[in-house]
Amino acid sequence: MSEQSFIGHTHARRRGGFVERLVADLLAVLEHAFYAERMAQTAGLLQRLDPRIKVVGTLTLICAAVLARHLPVILGLFMSAVVLACLSSISIRMLAAGVWTSVVLFTGAIALPALCLVPGEVLYRLPLLDWPVTRQGLESAALLLSRAETTATLAALLILSTPWTHVLKALRVLGVPAVLVIILGMTHRYLFLLLQTAHDMFEARESRLVGTLTGAERRRLIAASAGVLLSKSIYLANEVFLAMQSRGYRGEHFTLDEFRLRWPDWVAIGVVIVLVTAVFRFGS
Repeated sequence: MSEQSFIGHTHARRRGGFVERLVADLLAVLEHAFYAERMAQTAGLLQRLDPRIKVVGTLTLICAAVLARHLPVILGLFMSAVVLACLSSISIRMLAAGVWTSVVLFTGAIALPALCLVPGEVLYRLPLLDWPVTRQGLESAALLLSRAETTATLAALLILSTPWTHVLKALRVLGVPAVLVIILGMTHRYLFLLLQTAHDMFEARESRLVGTLTGAERRRLIAASAGVLLSKSIYLANEVFLAMQSRGYRGEHFTLDEFRLRWPDWVAIGVVIVLVTAVFRFGS
């Protein structure tokens, strides 16, 4: 799937009834997953690093962004993430459409009341309501929004530059319990399988419809499809577990990929240390 296709699915106006919109949304989720997997296979800067370094470095930088108290320092981390995205062949337009816009809408709704609720020096009064907008409230909202944008961008870079199986193995190498890693891996794999099944079910039903369904008929259709999908998921879970046991699964997940530290990984470690040191030196 191309970048334009992903952005189009993210922002396209859904037309038609509820079933048509649901089918389009399911398809958009699947295409987003395929796009992320293909992006992780490109020859970018982050894609060449050891997954363990990327996981630890990303978590460290996220913690640094959360603990930083000065807006210029957080913006510096954000710009560093943008530079990494460019060097890793990750589209800035895709980040803006898929990550930054969502964070602005969600976090902005939370941060907006702080403009008037935080006491301090009044900069402006809202017309009609006469609510004061304070400098301290503006700074608080800007800090919250910049932290959210920075941490979401760093997490997106990790996911878009690393295959999911490598992320899970890196978590296991770093001491995350095997049960949790297996749950994450199986959830990721079979969630998309169930999404594909749901998409096929609704598409098949849509191809057999003649005329327009009433609201009650659409609700019955959705309820019946949800019941069928639930029964299929339970059956699939049992079959998958039996198949895993027959192939030697005894609680530990193994992959054929071996992680080895190379000189770019050591350089990345040094860059993360420098960034974190700068954050705590100038941002605390």
